Amino acid sequence: MSKPLVIAVVGHTNVGKTSLLRTLIRDGHFGEVSHRASTTRHVEGAKLFIDNEPALELYDTPGLEDAIGLLDYCDQLTGDERLDGPERIARFLKSNESSLRFEQEAKVLKQLLVSHIGLYVIDAREPVLAKYKDELEILIDCGKPLLPVLNFVSTNEHRGDEWRAALARLGIHALVQFDTVSPPEDGEKRLYENLALLIESARPMLLKLMAYQEQQAQERYEQGFNAIADLLIDIAAYNMLVASDQQSIKEAKQALQDKVRAREQKCIETLLAIYQFRKDDAFADNLPLIDGRFDGDLFNPETIKKFSLHIGKGAIAGAAAGVGVDLMFAGLTLGAAALLGAVTGSVWQTLTTYQKQFVGKLTGKQFLGVDDVILQILAIRQCCLLDALVKRGHAANQAIKLNVTDQHIWKELPKPLQKARAHKEWCSLLNKRNANNDERTEQVHYLSEDLQNEMVSLYLESK
Repeated sequence: MSKPLVIAVVGHTNVGKTSLLRTLIRDGHFGEVSHRASTTRHVEGAKLFIDNEPALELYDTPGLEDAIGLLDYCDQLTGDERLDGPERIARFLKSNESSLRFEQEAKVLKQLLVSHIGLYVIDAREPVLAKYKDELEILIDCGKPLLPVLNFVSTNEHRGDEWRAALARLGIHALVQFDTVSPPEDGEKRLYENLALLIESARPMLLKLMAYQEQQAQERYEQGFNAIADLLIDIAAYNMLVASDQQSIKEAKQALQDKVRAREQKCIETLLAIYQFRKDDAFADNLPLIDGRFDGDLFNPETIKKFSLHIGKGAIAGAAAGVGVDLMFAGLTLGAAALLGAVTGSVWQTLTTYQKQFVGKLTGKQFLGVDDVILQILAIRQCCLLDALVKRGHAANQAIKLNVTDQHIWKELPKPLQKARAHKEWCSLLNKRNANNDERTEQVHYLSEDLQNEMVSLYLESK
């Protein structure tokens, strides 16, 4: 099949037809989704591409509202004549009622007739009522293949088995379960595999589409981890000298907190953009991550306790004061500068313990940087957000529920972050011009791979 496969998405009102298209094309803007009946009043189309070539044309159709009345009307039109299904539908479409009482149904049938196949979306929570059976009978009369899609199957109230039995009695044995809000990991693949069974000529194109989308999913996943790694390198590399008076320290701490929050928000928005979600989408008000607000403040000791992270003595001191930063004393003498230049990794943090001793010996300046525990928290919740976005459909309008564990993502900071401690120039918050050098890019890559491996390990442990 060289031309795109044309698919009509059909079904009763308010069963999730538009939501299915939003998820398949990854566009939360498509159409209008509402709990009100008959939200879609016209046929709307969208396309899926493979390397800029259209592969699928999907058409959202109005909901079928009066299938029982339409079936009776078609029986009146045919009378004693023995017409096959397509002939019955053709006669109906020529009647006056097709533009009056049954105008919405006529739009659906016209689109199905010019499509290769129809996806019949079912609210699997609903019982198998007579009106749904009549809808199926009318749609079958069009003479086009139908693939039922069971929506809302992630709820405990779904009646999937009842629908399977009812569809089998109508001679429909192929179907797919696809929850539009939280689609299964292999949901799209199963959908396209079933389409390939019903439309043999489209099999090569559908196989190509599946491979292309799998590649795109992997690229998004890697881009997501790269964004998280870039955030962590930025934060780990941040450090600056501040005066030792209490007012200067207070102002510096607040400035650091604000910068870290803003930088994390930038990462969140990057992840949302990668997965084609909006920061101001319908669920934005209920999603603290989107606007950067969280249940526990990032620098609040309660947040640290919530994640059950083991904090070193220096971090505990900071947390007790309501912050999660290290203060290390430095001076302006040549010896002090040489000492600071040699401080990296765990030695850097250990110096915090001896800050009182440094106060009297150095010039009174303090080194301000972000503590390891904050890097752990940032890594955990950004990875959890990424995992949630991978599993989220574009029809979702509820807040993401982060499945945050109480374990470390690392037992100790990985080498790229330890290395970043000694490279202030890697921090884009301080040095935008030189932050993206080759060595930094290499460490971001290594850290991204480490994050992916750690997430796989956590996933396997949870099984």
